[in-house]
Formats: sequence, C-alpha cells, structure tokens
Amino acid sequence: MSTLTERFGTPLKPFGVAAGTFLVLAALGTIAGAPWTTHATMASAVLQVVGVVLMAIVGAGLAYLALADGE
Repeated sequence: MSTLTERFGTPLKPFGVAAGTFLVLAALGTIAGAPWTTHATMASAVLQVVGVVLMAIVGAGLAYLALADGE
C-alpha cells in the first residue's frame, strides 16, 4: 500500500480536508478584504459577512468530518 492510503482510510479523505481548508481560507481572505468598506449599503455588507461566516463554518465542518474516524 502507498503512504497516502495508509495515512487516510478512504481515498476521498484528502479531498474533503483540502476542500474544507480552502473554504476556511477563502472566508478569511474575504473578511481580510474588508467588504464593509466597498459595498454601497450596509445591508449588503452584512449579508456578505454572514455568508462568509457560514462558509467558514461549512468548511471547518467538512474538514472535521473528513478527518473524524467514523468507521
């Protein structure tokens, strides 16, 4: 067996971790861009920040579920 299959139980586990990590990093990058300074209305900025927070939660949950030993 290769090192990759010995380290991860299923072949899709690395993809779940990578996707979750990408979502969290994209959320952090969006927040770092300070979206509340570029929107015309505060309502649209709040909506984007709420979406970013939800995206970070989904990404962290995906990475956690991919790493959890539920077998």
